[in-house]
Amino acid sequence: MTISIAERAVEVLTTANGREKARLSRQHAIAWFEAREAGEPLPIGTAQPPNRPARPDRPELLPPRDVPRRRPGSEAGRIALLHALAHIELNAVDLHWDIVARFAQVPMPLGFYDDWVKAADEEAKHFNLICDCLEAMGSHYGALPAHAGMWRAAEDTANDLMGRLAVVPMVLEARGLDVTPGMIEIFRKAGADQAVAALEVIYAEEVGHVAYGSKWFHFLCGRENADPKDVFHALVRQYFHGALKPPFNEEKRAEAGIPPDFYWPLADGAEAAE
Repeated sequence: MTISIAERAVEVLTTANGREKARLSRQHAIAWFEAREAGEPLPIGTAQPPNRPARPDRPELLPPRDVPRRRPGSEAGRIALLHALAHIELNAVDLHWDIVARFAQVPMPLGFYDDWVKAADEEAKHFNLICDCLEAMGSHYGALPAHAGMWRAAEDTANDLMGRLAVVPMVLEARGLDVTPGMIEIFRKAGADQAVAALEVIYAEEVGHVAYGSKWFHFLCGRENADPKDVFHALVRQYFHGALKPPFNEEKRAEAGIPPDFYWPLADGAEAAE
């Protein structure tokens, strides 16, 4: 019997080890696209994703305020920065498979699954690239504590596909477009060529992930004959905790299909200015 893409998504979500989760993510992406190319797409199916994805015993997950802050000017600080990024990428693998499994009952074109399976595959690649950098520096994923709040956006939007698209790719991943150029510069100044190369791959591919969010958000708004900007503002205010923080990478956000009038009204100080 052919295993559905929803069931494959749950297999990733219920796998604890980071490298194994990434391996399964990439394996299932290959299966999906090989079937698509053969003209016999895998069934979407249905499956029950866990409320929270499986995680390894390490890293220890702490409240955001308790995660130690380290200056990136030192090697220990740069290791901490990469460790935090590895944790983000691992969560991104799960977030993209979760959207496949959790919302499989929502009628969507096959292109929706093409995009999120591709994004999950690329996030697995990103996780592996950053883990390779950590190991080259004498560390590894799990060596430091990590942020326990990373899954909150998924929990908050578990019953709202439009809310998930608004908050995860269009807010959280868009934030990555804002901060990654500065991270690249930190590692370039340190002569860390491996990390620079990894971050440049991530930066280029994350634009696509944000664009997938914008594309399918606009698709759903069109289906409901709703104004995308108004819906986006309402959903972000409902589900995102706090204001958006400038500076914004307006060029890359525009490339991903998010114009300034989507995010500037939600920025720090915007409410007071109104």
